[in-house]
Order: sequence, then C-alpha cells, then structure tokens
Amino acid sequence: MDQLIRPTAIVFWLALGLLVYVYLGYPLIVWLRRRLFPRAVSRAPIEPFVTVVVVAHNEGHRIGRRIENLLASDYPRDRLAIIVGSDGSTDETAERAARYRNQGVTVRHFEQRRGKAAVLNELVSLASGELVVFADARQRFEPGAIRALAANFADPQVGAVSGELVLQRRRGTSPRGEGGGFYWKYEKFIRANESWAGSTVGATGAIYAIRRALFDAIPQDTILDDVLIPVRISRRGYRVLFEAEARAHDLVSGTPREDFIRKTRTIAGTFQLFAREPWLLNPRRSPVWFEALSHKALRLAIPVLHLVIFAANLALIEFGLYQVMMAGQLLFYGAAMTGGFETHRAHSRRRNILLTVPYTMCLLGWATIVGFARIVARRQGVTWERMPGEPGPRVVSRPV
Repeated sequence: MDQLIRPTAIVFWLALGLLVYVYLGYPLIVWLRRRLFPRAVSRAPIEPFVTVVVVAHNEGHRIGRRIENLLASDYPRDRLAIIVGSDGSTDETAERAARYRNQGVTVRHFEQRRGKAAVLNELVSLASGELVVFADARQRFEPGAIRALAANFADPQVGAVSGELVLQRRRGTSPRGEGGGFYWKYEKFIRANESWAGSTVGATGAIYAIRRALFDAIPQDTILDDVLIPVRISRRGYRVLFEAEARAHDLVSGTPREDFIRKTRTIAGTFQLFAREPWLLNPRRSPVWFEALSHKALRLAIPVLHLVIFAANLALIEFGLYQVMMAGQLLFYGAAMTGGFETHRAHSRRRNILLTVPYTMCLLGWATIVGFARIVARRQGVTWERMPGEPGPRVVSRPV
C-alpha cells in the first residue's frame, strides 16, 4: 500500500498544481510581467485609410442599423470604407445593405453559403488602404472605437489590435449570465496584461483590426478566424494588442443552451487550431508559445485534470488531509450543481457568485469534452444558424 501512496499523491498534487496554475497562476504571472517588464506602445492620433468588413447571413432585420452605426463612427468619412459580404443569405440582407452604396458601402452577395472564413478571404482581397477592421452584424461600435484601434498602428511593431466586447444583460431578463460575465471579465484581464507585456493570443472576433498587408488567406473551414489571423501575424514578428478603449457592445447569451453552444464552438476551434498550427507551442518558432500554452492549450486539459484529481483523491481518502480535500471538492461540485439549477430557473434572480462561478467552470469543462468529441467526429461546423425565437447565431450546420 505504501508503494502506491506516493505515486498517487504525486499525481494528485501535480494535477492540482496544474489546475491552480491555469486558473490563478498564469493570470498572476502575466500581471507581474506587465508590472515588472511593460512594453510601451507608440500610440498616436493617426488616420490611415480603414476598410471595415462585415460578414452577414440573413441579417436583413439589422444590417441597416449596423451600417449606420459604422457610418456614425468618429472617423473621417473619406478615410473609411465598408464592405458587406452576404454569405448565402436568403432574406434581404444584400438588398438592404446595397441602399448605402452611395455612402461608401460595397456589397458582395455570395449565392452559396460557405462560412465566415471563406467570405473573409474574398472581402479582404477587395479592401483598400492600410488597415482592415473585422466586425460582425450583431454588435455595435462606440463612436471612437475605430479611432482607438487605429492609434496603436502608429507603432510599426504592431500588426493587429483587438477591441473590447462589452456584454450587457437583455432588458427584463434574469441575471443568469452572472458567472459568464465574471468569466469574461477574467478573460479580458488576462488579455490586457498579455498585451501590455508583449502580445495576446488571438482577438475578439466582434472588433479587431490588422495591417492589410499582413493578411494571408486562411483555410475555408477555419472555426476561429479571430485567433488564427492574429497568431499568424505574431509569427511574423508583430505584436498583437488588446485595446480597451475600442469597445463594441453585445447582449449576453439569452439562455444557458446558447451560452453552452458558443463555448463548445470556441473550444472546438481551439482544438482545431493546435492540430493545424503546432508551431504555436514551439519556443523556437512562436513568439507567443508561452501564452498559447498557458492561456489556450492547458485549458483544454481542464476536464482531465478534474477527473485525475478526484480519482487520486478517492484513492487517498483514508488519510486525513485528503478527506479535507475531498470535502472541498464535493463542496465545489455541489455549488456548481446548485448554480446550474439557479441558472436554468426561468425567473431566478439570485446573483450568488459562489454558485455561478463554480457552475461556469464546470460548464466550460463539459463544453471542452463536447468540443473535442465534435472535432474528432468531424461534426463541428463553420457556420452559425439561429434557433427559432432566439436572437443571434446558433448551431453550426456544415461539418469540418
């Protein structure tokens, strides 16, 4: 028995240590690195020519408001162009967008739906000027967002800049997204500190900008264009920044199912990313290997770490310390279950972060398992679909 205790205890503490590193250790490291070794950015109020590209599918009900929002930006109109790509839309998306052609809006309608990555390749090839800003149809930019993005490109070392997505609760809904909102703030904290110390991994798909000359066409079945495009730019020696003053606004997920689908798709895309871009974890080839490993890759192991910790703890349960550790685990999972029940209650008004955060952590773990299964089975698609009665994009339809 003694011969088994030591290896099992080592496995337990290693797995627990990795889990603590992923959740707390790495955020602390990037915060300290930012404080001790900050890298300045030479921002300036420059006004390069900017092309905003928007990929839309069946967004006829809001494409006009989206274009008007972009046209209302605090940026010189003669330095701003907008290209809208209608990806196989069967409604009036293209027709309604075309009403703005006399205001500098170019519309391209693609009869066959291919997914965002394929359309982006087409639209960026049509873009003019120095910068390309990527936007979605559903969010809204603050007036100064494009100007805030552009200011960072006064520094010749900057190749891409991500803005900040601000999530707001739908009017009249319960605070069921409290855990998700906390997680999003936590995520933005990490990105901001990565940026101040060097480069962040990826960008926010709803609002980010790149130097047009640095764009390389991406595979048409790419799930996370907002990660692949920036990391390829970082590979060429340019910095990828996070700009908190460039804000886009969106609504939080309306239902737990919507939130889960979004997370599953994102995690499936991360599995795809590392399968296709293994250089990301190579210190000799990737300037952001440490960030990619700590911020992205190790998170994919979270479900395995939880399972290993529980199994090892169970094997050591006869010892006092491990009884306390098991009690802590059971308390954590009990809080997660309670948080899940509260989240799924239609009229729940509880905002107990001690319940919603454990629930969100467990939800991410389950989404990781489902995302991995979908990638392995080639069931994860590259296009979004709406569910009846729910706003915003939904289930994927075309497998990769």
